[in-house]
Amino acid sequence: MVKYLTKRISRSLITLFIIICVVFVLMRLMPIEGYFKNFDKMTDSQIQAGLKEQGLLDPMPVQLVRFFQGLFRGDLGVSHSYRENVPVTEVLRDKLPVSIKLGSFSILVSLFLGIPLGTMMARFKGKFFDKAGTLFIVFIQAVPAAVYYLFIQMYGTTLLGIPLLFEAGTAKSWILPVLSMSLGNIAYYGMWLRRYMVDELNKDYVRLARAKGASGNTIMFRHVFRNAFVPLVQYLPSSFLNTVIGSIYVESLYSIPGMGGLLVTVIKNSDNNMVQAIVLLYATVGVIGLLLGDIMMTILDPRISLGAKEGGR
Repeated sequence: MVKYLTKRISRSLITLFIIICVVFVLMRLMPIEGYFKNFDKMTDSQIQAGLKEQGLLDPMPVQLVRFFQGLFRGDLGVSHSYRENVPVTEVLRDKLPVSIKLGSFSILVSLFLGIPLGTMMARFKGKFFDKAGTLFIVFIQAVPAAVYYLFIQMYGTTLLGIPLLFEAGTAKSWILPVLSMSLGNIAYYGMWLRRYMVDELNKDYVRLARAKGASGNTIMFRHVFRNAFVPLVQYLPSSFLNTVIGSIYVESLYSIPGMGGLLVTVIKNSDNNMVQAIVLLYATVGVIGLLLGDIMMTILDPRISLGAKEGGR
């Protein structure tokens, strides 16, 4: 187990290192306007002095080493236009709690609705519930999210009397953003859990249980669900972490002061340090989510060997 975890963590760290290097170099290829607040009013000498002060005239390897040194100290630079000369980490510290709270509610709703949806679709395969669930999943997968997000905002605020824009102190204003962020994961969990459960229903151990006289509910929930949930659990950490760090479109739509809306704003303002930090945060969360998914899957499924030759999947 220790050897397997060491190997997986090492691979994740290498992946993160490559991502950080690529993002860093790409950001340095962006226009230099993103490193100054009043670029249009600055003279050439002021621009050159500013670039030198920030170390942007040094060779790329030197800049990269300096960036990693700051990264290990928790220093991601300062914002140049969003909040002038304010450390990036301070800006993120103010925004992350909102996105984490919103995303946590969203993922809880997704789990409480998506897992029963997939289970009942498999339980009543080919019947009305299965067809209705399939229709919902196809709609969510086929229709651009922006379309039903707008419909939810327009008609939800009217029918339910919910404020159009987000207010942290108003509980009702959380309903529509949480619902919007939940729909994709509800459909995802329902679709894959149904598929895995249907696959399990066709296996020999299910036929044996039926031959022994086990009830349909016992087979479905005691055996089939437990085995079908194992491959799904691999994707739960990724979906959870990606949800809690914010939905770019939903947060912008409801003017939520979280990470998603922040990314849109700093891109518009060409605040390169802020863009770089947020992109790296999203990449880090994605890699960690995959790592946690693999670890959870190996813990829950004893059939997966963690030996040197069989640890990979």
